[in-house]
Parts: sequence; C-alpha cells; structure tokens
Amino acid sequence: MPKGTKYGTFAGVFVPTLLTILGVIMYLRTGWVVGNAGLIGSLLVIGLAFGIVTATGLSMSSITTNIRIGAGGAYSIISQSLGLEVGGAVGIPLYLAQALAVTMYIFGFREGWLWVFPDHTALLVDLSAFVLIFGIAYISASLAFRVQYVILAVIVTSLISVAVAAATGSMVVPFEEIQLWGDFPGAPEDNFPGVSFWVVFAVFFPAATGIMAGANMSGELKNPRTSIPLGTMSAIGLSFVIYVLIAIWLLRSAPTEELLTNYTVMIDMAYWGAPVVAGLLGATFSSALASAVGAPRILQALGNHDILPASSWMSQRTDAGEPRNAMMITGGLVLAALMVRDLNAIAPLITMFFLITYTMINVVVFVEQTLGLVSFRPILRLPRTVSFAGAAGCLLAMFIVNPTFGLAALAIVVVFYGVLVRRTLDHSMADVRSGLFVSLAEWAAKKVKDLSSRQERAWKPNILVPIRDADTLRGSFLFVQDLAAPKGAVNLLGLDSKDASDDLARQIEDITSAFRKRGVFASSAVVSADRFAPSLTASIQTMQGAFFKPNILFLPLPDDDELEGDYGHLVHTASDQQMGTCIYAPHRRAGLGQRETVNVWINDRSPDWKVSMDIGNLDLPVLMAYKLKRNWNAEMRLLTVVRSEEQADDARAFLHTLTDLARMPEATAEVHVGDFESYLEEAPRGDVNIFGLMDPPNFARMREIVTRTRTSGLFVRDSGTESALA
Repeated sequence: MPKGTKYGTFAGVFVPTLLTILGVIMYLRTGWVVGNAGLIGSLLVIGLAFGIVTATGLSMSSITTNIRIGAGGAYSIISQSLGLEVGGAVGIPLYLAQALAVTMYIFGFREGWLWVFPDHTALLVDLSAFVLIFGIAYISASLAFRVQYVILAVIVTSLISVAVAAATGSMVVPFEEIQLWGDFPGAPEDNFPGVSFWVVFAVFFPAATGIMAGANMSGELKNPRTSIPLGTMSAIGLSFVIYVLIAIWLLRSAPTEELLTNYTVMIDMAYWGAPVVAGLLGATFSSALASAVGAPRILQALGNHDILPASSWMSQRTDAGEPRNAMMITGGLVLAALMVRDLNAIAPLITMFFLITYTMINVVVFVEQTLGLVSFRPILRLPRTVSFAGAAGCLLAMFIVNPTFGLAALAIVVVFYGVLVRRTLDHSMADVRSGLFVSLAEWAAKKVKDLSSRQERAWKPNILVPIRDADTLRGSFLFVQDLAAPKGAVNLLGLDSKDASDDLARQIEDITSAFRKRGVFASSAVVSADRFAPSLTASIQTMQGAFFKPNILFLPLPDDDELEGDYGHLVHTASDQQMGTCIYAPHRRAGLGQRETVNVWINDRSPDWKVSMDIGNLDLPVLMAYKLKRNWNAEMRLLTVVRSEEQADDARAFLHTLTDLARMPEATAEVHVGDFESYLEEAPRGDVNIFGLMDPPNFARMREIVTRTRTSGLFVRDSGTESALA
C-alpha cells in the first residue's frame, strides 16, 4: 500500500473537527435560536445537542482505543464489530452524505459571498469554489490541512472580534431583561407562525454534527488510537464552550426582536464586522474542504473490501497515498449535485445519514460492552449508559428533525444491507458477530432450561450421522437433507480407525459445506475410533451435555454380522439417551424413485384403536413422513393391515382421527383386511416406506421387507420426546 504523509492529533483531527462544528449555524442561526428559546431554552438546546454528540464522541473514542482502526473512519469501526455487510450498509450512505455535504457547504459559501458581493453570478461563485476546493483536495490532504490553518486563524480572529465587542460594551441588555424561557415565535420568512422547542432544536442540531471529520482520516493518522479520542473530544468541548458564550453574548447584546429578524446580528454586534464575515466564509469553505478530503477516503475504504462495483479501481492510491480515483468520482458527484442548484429537498436526508452513522457507533460500543468479550479491552472505558444514551439520543434527533426522512434513511440502509448480504464479501476483517450470536444463544439456552422439560412443540430434527466412509453418505445425502430441511440440523461424526484422519476430515468438511449451501445447518467432527460401537456410544453420551444435542441417530442398514451386533447396542443406547433412531435401507435398484409418495405403515393395534396423546411408536415415523411430504411435495399415505372387517372400521376411525389431530388432512388412509405378508407385495407402491423399528432390530427382516416391497425403507423408533399431535 502506498505510504503518504501521516498526520498528528492537531492537524489530522482537532482542526478539521473544530472547523466543521464552528460552521454557518454559529454565524447565522445562533441569534435566531436564542431569540426563540431565551437563556434557559437556548442553553438547553445547545446542551442537548452537544450531549448527544459528546456521548457519540466518547463511544467512538472508546472503540478506537480497542481496535486497529483502518481507513474509512466510522465505516472501519462498524465493519470491525458488526461485519462488512452492516459496515457497508452504513458506509455507502455515509459516503453519499459526506459528498453531498460538500455541495451544501458550497451553497452556504455562495450565500455569504453574495451577501458581500451581490452583483456576482451565483453559478460562477459555486463553480469557482468547487474548482478551488477540489483542486486543493486533489493535490494533497497536506495542502488542505495547511489551508485549514489559515481558515482557523480567520475564525479565531472573528471570535476575537466578538470578544472585544463584549469587553468594550456591546452587552447593553441588562441581565434582568433577558428572557429566561422564550416564546418560540418562529421565523420571519414564515411570518412568525409559532414553533415548538423541538423545531428550534432541529434547526440548531446540525451545528453539533461533523464530529467524524477527523475520524474520516483514520487511515492517514500517525496514531489514530490516541489522535481520534483526544482530537475529537477536545474539539467538541471547545466548540461547546464557544457556542454557550456566543449565546450569552448575543442575549446581552441585542434585543429579542433583532435576534429573531436579523440573521446577521452577529456581524452587526461584533467589534469589527469584516473578520466575522471572513469567518462565515471560512467556516463554510473549511467544512466543504474537510468533506472533500474525507469523502473520497470513505469511498476508497469501501473499495478495499469490494463493497461497490469497480472497487479495485476505487481503492487505488498514488505513491503519496492520495485516493485520486475515489476523489474523481466524488468530484463528479459533487459537480452533478451543483448543477441541480437546490438540494434543500434532500438536505434533511443528508443529516439523517450522519445520524444513522452516529447511532451505529454507539450501538457498536453498547454491543461490545454487553457481550463482555475478552477482546473488548478499550483503554478508555465507559459505562454502558453513555453508549445507550448516545444511540437513543441520535434516534430521538432523527425523528425530531424529520421523521419522514428518518424512516427513508433507515429504509435505504436496510436495502443496502440486503444487497450486501446476498454477495460474498471478503471477511478477512475480524468482527464480533459470532460473539453476539453466541451470547444470544447462551441467553436463550438459560431461558429454555428454566422452562418445562417437555418441549414437543419446539421439536426439530437434529440428526446425528456417524461416518466411517464418506462415500457411504453420498448416496443418502439428499435423503438426509430432506429429513432435516428446512429448519433442522445435521451433525456429521467421523469415526476414523487410523491415527491420521486428515483425509476423512476433509471429505466430511466438504459434505458439511454442501449441506450448508443447500440451506441445512450442518456441523462436523472427526474422532479417532478403533472400535465403532464403543466410540459412537461415548460420543452420543458426551453430546447429551450440549444444548443443541442430536435427537435422531441416522444409520444405514448394516452389511455384516459384526456391525449388526453393534447396531443393536447403539439403538438401545440412543433410546436410553432419549434419541430417536432411523435405519435407512435403500433398494439397490429403485432408490428413492420419483420422490412423489411416502407410505407410513402402522402396526395392527387391535383391539385398542383409541387415539390418545401417547400413540406409541408412531410420532417420529409420522413426523419424518411429513418432512418428506413437504420437501418432496409428495403424497402421504397411511397403511395398516387388520384381520377382520370389524377391526377395519375401528382402524379407519383411528387413522382419520390421527390425520385430523396431526393436522395432515391431505394424507390418505388405507386399511387392508387380510394377511400382512401378502399385502406387502400388493400394497400401493411408494417411493419410500416408513416402518416402526422392531425391538430388538431384525436386520434380515428389514432386508426382506425392502426386497418384497421393491421400495426403499426407513425403520424408525421414537425417542419419547417428540409428538406428532403437539
């Protein structure tokens, strides 16, 4: 990466932040604010606005002392905590707001210029300011900072002019004649319709924003961990004192009527008006320059992580470290906005994007504080009330300033997030999302533990699939997927008899990834296992301590006598651990056929065909059949065989009641009167037959059933924790 000039706290953070806060509102709207609100009201407006940005500044300072902040300022902070998708969703609007703010500041500069030179052409003034601002920014940030020193001197001179006026007798209004709480009459251009406290707050609040001017330079600071907190908070503190003193000075220097009607009262009341006019021009020019320097650096940071089209081109820097390509795009955007000639319609939206960014900074810190992760060790520690108050204050300000644009801005951020989630972004930047989700899971686990032990309505298939040879799972991959999808899970357990299990681990990881790509949550592990049954038994018993423990053991039909003995032991182990068992016996030629019909075979229950909440070993077979029915869009058929017509009526009533209570009205029922053995071959063909698993398992009988029905079979035993009627 190209290495350019690195800036310190004063030049890189303090000066641009201070100059952005001490802007046009200080010169042209402070008098109107105090005229409407009075002494206490105006101090409350200023205090509330600066309270919100102070909390945000402290949050930003705290998180900055905990991370290695990269380029892009707020974008980098949010991305490193909540991920690139959230960072990009906020960073894109932040860039647009920062770029369009250049246009707004140029318009403000033009208004001040035309106040001094009313005969000049407005468009020519705008274009001249644009060329000068982007010419300085394009050459280098270093030149921009040197220009800002000059502007800082001009603003200091304007403030000295105010201070001299105060010292030489401008404050002629007696303190007892000052309105402590104003009447809030409104603005002269609206013929003083009367306004609320919050309208005055909405007019003043943008003055307190601009605290990211220094943070936007994060990639070019010598020590951002120190410079951003020190420079930002110093600028906020000093500007707050200046605003309070100016408010008091104006109240003592001019009557309320003049404060309300004369927007240039600060120029008129100053000891020498020219420096104040120069300060007004300098404030708007410096704010535009700071945004022109900062916006391309946000765009360049977005390009670094392939957030936008043509990101590789946007992310390029010169040998001196200047993001010239990003600057050209920004210049084109600003020039196009200048040609619109009036951005008043979207000006509130720009403020909303800044406020959303401030909100997310506070949210990031609040989340990190709440998670309590070891990695959150900021040098500047804050109570959670600070970040919470900052986030709440920013949201409050959004909907006070303009609720319509507030909702629009939130909607735009959500749309950007949705787009970015669908893309595959490079997540080389670490974040805390996993910690957030783990904390939520831990909280949920504790709540679940406090509930009743029976949770049939919350049941989902969580299938444990032991694997000795990965190839054996490939044939049943889609079947397992269809048993688990969409909300279930698959746990793959590799049992490798060799000391080195890298090859099996790699194959299982590939299969795990394939499940995830198909929308089924899957996890995997490989253990060294010299003996299949004891190792799997130990693993099943160990998993019972987990919160998300498997509830179904999935086994392929064994192909040798030794494995049959192991299976008999495993089925009982699973039952003891309240796990269901599914033994899959595929037909060697038919497979799963067309996946259009699922048959569930129900044993003859004569003479007791009554339905109760305990329906025997039928819950898991019915639930597995229902999963396949949904995922295959298949027909579900319930089959049973009885020996007499009298029993057949009871069986039909049982099946009808079962499908009704299980909410499966589309399922058809068929009761056959006669011999079960002969009906096996005569029954309607399905693509899979689901039977209850015998106790003890009879594997020869399973093979016989598959052969005679010419259909793959699934032999199922309940765990006792699921219910098809729940």
